Amino acid sequence: MPKLDRYLLGEFTQSFLATLIVLLVVSLGGVLVDVLGSVAEGKLPAGLLLSQLGLNLVGYLPMVIPMALMLGLLLAFSRLYRDSEMPVLVAAGVGPKRMLRPLLLLVLPVVAVVAMISLWLGPLALRTGEAMIESANRSLVVAGLEPGQFTVLNNGSVVYVGGVSADGRGLSRIFMQRQRDGRMDVVTAQTGSLSFNGENSRFLQLNDGFRVEGPLDTGKDFRLMRYKSNDVALPDSAEVRKDDDPEVLPTPALFGDARPEANAQLHARLAPAMLTLAFALLSLPLSRSSPRTARYGRTMFGFLGYLVATLLMINGTQALSKGSIPGMLGLWWLTLPLLAAGVWFYLRDGRLSRPKQAAA
Repeated sequence: MPKLDRYLLGEFTQSFLATLIVLLVVSLGGVLVDVLGSVAEGKLPAGLLLSQLGLNLVGYLPMVIPMALMLGLLLAFSRLYRDSEMPVLVAAGVGPKRMLRPLLLLVLPVVAVVAMISLWLGPLALRTGEAMIESANRSLVVAGLEPGQFTVLNNGSVVYVGGVSADGRGLSRIFMQRQRDGRMDVVTAQTGSLSFNGENSRFLQLNDGFRVEGPLDTGKDFRLMRYKSNDVALPDSAEVRKDDDPEVLPTPALFGDARPEANAQLHARLAPAMLTLAFALLSLPLSRSSPRTARYGRTMFGFLGYLVATLLMINGTQALSKGSIPGMLGLWWLTLPLLAAGVWFYLRDGRLSRPKQAAA
């Protein structure tokens, strides 16, 4: 590899990786807030925090990686223009076409990674996360009700179980204490099991026990009841998508699905790789500037352009799923013009018109 290609490739890669790390940290914080919210509401077991955090982060990578690549290239090209290295390269005969080789050495592998995540790894991570949540919703062990330990539920109740069956759905020697409306409620039971009412509602069905209810402060208004069966509501579980939901289907299954939602999901998975290539090519013309000028003005302009394209992709996907846009049109109206503009502006080096020739 020529020394110039190694130098440019090193500059592009270093700037891309630095930007990617920053964006990943920001994205990780946002995903962590969402997952912690589900855990605090009792919809997601705390034991699944780290696994769901990693699986959810994978779904954001097709949007984070293209942004990191574009911003990294903009910063790298802007530095070359600011330090007058680009004018020297152009004067030596190194134009945009000559820079295409080191640029593509970085861009093409990144485009391949984005396509792999968007078409295969992202849906796989989503299906895996859904399966883990569904399994946790049907297991009291994963939900935190471990034998021999006191467990505090999201609604403030304290539960103790003496034993749990092998499948995680049966209980024995149960004690529960809860407070509501200024009264204390203590429930004991010999056996119990996990039951469901709807897709997300879970109940503890307690059998053969006693229930004592009375005031928290002073008073003698106590009630003692012996029951054969008593249902106690647990916090609602997180929603789990159906098996035929287009968001969790593998990409090959979407090609034969005639539903508008499946077509919208297919185009939403194809678009990120094309947008990655388009904005990578636009980074050179967007970064053109005079020496010793600010390097962040055009970077902000490119960032706003990427945000607009991402919003159009999201809105276009929703319109496709609702049938507002013809299925044959898909998201080609967004990706193909941007890709064509990226190629054209790169080859013209950002010049909209050639300078007029001076009169002889």
